[in-house]
Amino acid sequence: MNKTLLLGDEAIAQGALDSGISGVYAYPGTPSTEIMEYVQRTKDGKEGKVHCTWSANEKTAMEAALGMSYTGKRALVCMKHVGLNVAADPFMCSAITGANGGLIIASADDPSMHSSQNEQDSRFYGKFAMVPVLEPSNQQESYDMMHYGYDLSEKYQVPVLLRITTRLAHSRSSVNTIEPKEQKPVYTPEDSIQYVLLPSNARKRYKKLLGIQNSLEEESENSIYNKYFEGKDKSLGIIVSGIAYNYFIENFDYGDIPYPFIKVSQYPLPKKMIEKLCDECKEILVIEEGYPLIEESLSGLLRRGIKVRGRFDGSIPRDGELNPNIVAKSLGIEVQQTIPISDTIVGRPPSLCDGCPHSDTFRAINEAMSGYSKGRNFSDIGCYTLGALPPYQSINSCVDMGASITMAKGAADAGLLPSISVIGDSTFTHSGITGLLDAVNDKSPITVFILDNYTTAMTGGQFSPANGRIEEICKGIGVEEEHIKIIEPLKKNHRENVLIIKEEVAYNGVSVIIPRRECVVTLTQKSKEKKKAK
Repeated sequence: MNKTLLLGDEAIAQGALDSGISGVYAYPGTPSTEIMEYVQRTKDGKEGKVHCTWSANEKTAMEAALGMSYTGKRALVCMKHVGLNVAADPFMCSAITGANGGLIIASADDPSMHSSQNEQDSRFYGKFAMVPVLEPSNQQESYDMMHYGYDLSEKYQVPVLLRITTRLAHSRSSVNTIEPKEQKPVYTPEDSIQYVLLPSNARKRYKKLLGIQNSLEEESENSIYNKYFEGKDKSLGIIVSGIAYNYFIENFDYGDIPYPFIKVSQYPLPKKMIEKLCDECKEILVIEEGYPLIEESLSGLLRRGIKVRGRFDGSIPRDGELNPNIVAKSLGIEVQQTIPISDTIVGRPPSLCDGCPHSDTFRAINEAMSGYSKGRNFSDIGCYTLGALPPYQSINSCVDMGASITMAKGAADAGLLPSISVIGDSTFTHSGITGLLDAVNDKSPITVFILDNYTTAMTGGQFSPANGRIEEICKGIGVEEEHIKIIEPLKKNHRENVLIIKEEVAYNGVSVIIPRRECVVTLTQKSKEKKKAK
């Protein structure tokens, strides 16, 4: 056994490697990005020839991992919570096909929306799909659960969802690791049509999924990750899950806790444990990070009229990330007052880097569009979303990956002319291509800016799948070649760029403008690497 200091993301990656995975598939998204990056840089991943290149989006990642599982090998697929929306189709179907080799889907949720557009809770997807869900409380459990999860996946031939949150993903702790396992040999499913979801076969597979639910509940009852703790004060029973367990025990100085409580880190919920707690206690407090999944489930599990407190009744705020003080208030523990932040300290909003090519692009767009009424620029998810803030105030939407093109199309269909779209090179290949195809098919009068900075900049500079191929992709979709323009976003080119933008915006059809200049951060990194090499 070895001890090492790891982020939660890194503990998941090392656990997967030591469990004998043959491939990890992912699209970069904070807070899950470091799982893939750890596998890519570690010696274990390289020597084991573990497949670890970035996928075009979460759906393709999920499908590729399912394909590797089909061969009998163990696979890991990683994404952030909103990425699971993109992967939802194959994820839900994978519960019906089942898994041949062990298959774990790691989804990193982001309570308080530190770097996301919503707070959705991935545990609901696990419940929806009726697959086991593991929710580690710390880095050691994150590591251990990979071994446990792959064994569980193969035992029941079902994918397993691992749900973490930002605080666990990006905090460090010492982790004890064990000797790695060998990778599995290739063996295809005994049932040659296991993965063929024609209705006649899908109905049989669905019955099989329903048939293992009692066994999955029994696994939860007996799991080392679900534990019942006795307590003398029966006035209150507590159910605490995942990382919230740490905030809970911190309020008791990691010592004796007077109330009986259940620590939940594996789902389906351990019904027998919960029934015992409710039989013993006058009321129940549920402390969970994210949506009130456990709290909501209690009404269906119990039907006893026992009072349940949590996010629904306001004992815990409905939104935002938990912390020890929030948990303390829900327990009736006096909270230590913190020193208020002085009014002289002003928060600094995020901004584009000095020298960022997007800055010059937005200046040119703003000038070119100055003759039209405001509210015509539909944007997407990336560094360029900061164009919504001063000094640019250039964009009017940011909803989900790829939505910029289709929203601009919808606005143009409604008569808002001209409408323009701003999307990054990586986001374009993630989910913008199909929207552009719709626009071409309908001859929609929109101008699409594909901001090409040669990388997936917002998440750390990962490889961009469209690198060097954007204009060819646009031509292949059907955009007229004479209306695909490449500009270099620099101050010296400002006047020329404004004229090009004005001309294309006035065109009654689909036009694409590609502002192309390398991200200033990756360019600086390359310069440093060259100096070191010398």
